[in-house]
Amino acid sequence: MKLQNLQKSPRTHRCCRPTVLLALLFALAAGAAATGWAEAVYVVTGLDDGAIVLDGAGEAPDLSSKILHITSGTKGYDVNLSSGRPVTVRHGDEVYTAKSKRETVSTLLKRLGVVPSPLEGVAVDVTDAGLTITVAEEITYYETLTEEAPYDTVRVANPEMKKGEEKVIQEGKDGVRTSIYEITWSNGTQMSRQFVEELDSTAVDKIVEYGTAAAPAAAAAEQSPIASVSKNADGSGVLTLKSGTTLRFSSAKTMTATAYTAGYDGADYTTATGTFVRVGTVAVDKKVIPLGTRMYIVTNDGIVYGMAVAEDTGVRGNKVDLYYDTYQQCINFGRRSCTVYILE
Repeated sequence: MKLQNLQKSPRTHRCCRPTVLLALLFALAAGAAATGWAEAVYVVTGLDDGAIVLDGAGEAPDLSSKILHITSGTKGYDVNLSSGRPVTVRHGDEVYTAKSKRETVSTLLKRLGVVPSPLEGVAVDVTDAGLTITVAEEITYYETLTEEAPYDTVRVANPEMKKGEEKVIQEGKDGVRTSIYEITWSNGTQMSRQFVEELDSTAVDKIVEYGTAAAPAAAAAEQSPIASVSKNADGSGVLTLKSGTTLRFSSAKTMTATAYTAGYDGADYTTATGTFVRVGTVAVDKKVIPLGTRMYIVTNDGIVYGMAVAEDTGVRGNKVDLYYDTYQQCINFGRRSCTVYILE
């Protein structure tokens, strides 16, 4: 017999109402019904201290306060019902009503002519008035579990700190959390266990500030307008910037440019290549422009984005997504046609 720390959840399911106090799962053969034993797994929920999973012969718990008695034997467990209780049985589109006798659930179902198939389970909802028994292929319930919770790391932009600098302003601390999981059983087997939500946590986030201050003046030449372009027959050439800097390029592409910033539309503070986002970071379709490619980008209406590196992904086709420090800068940029010079 296994004990699990389970409690009912306010969520509903087509096979399991929020007032469920007992859910039993089993594949019931005719021979087992005749003996009064269900060769099955029972999941008893709605108890004051959680829930109990009974998956083999052993000492049966005392559930007399729930008008139920669990008995055990060499073929498993079965549930003995008190007499005189109104019972509703739902099996597919069929609905049966009866009064319980001093009998087991499997005997009750046999008396009503309801025989679960090998793929079906039985959920028993016990209320003050009576019992509702649902025969279905899946039984779902919700487990409330206290478990260890590792801390998360939160990165916060600091415009007063230089780019490339970082500072931990709060250390992280592991804790515990209370979480809800959805458990689904079918054919006497637990088929899935999925996280639903976190109710609370004592973990403390690690907070790291990183700098976004403008690049030093020495790098301004990298965003200088283009003074002239010298092209060769193979598409390569040389850019001469008004600052006097010359850049050799292997090709030039006409593309569509958009803009993005961290913290909006799912954009993170790190790129697909593991670097921190900054002005000069460009998201590309790596089938069009390989990651790591150095570029010089100018829009066809005169905006100079300048030196850039393909470090991020998230666009498809003949497009580039240019990183800016603020959301308003992204709005102002919008969508523009641009020329992307692929630098050597």
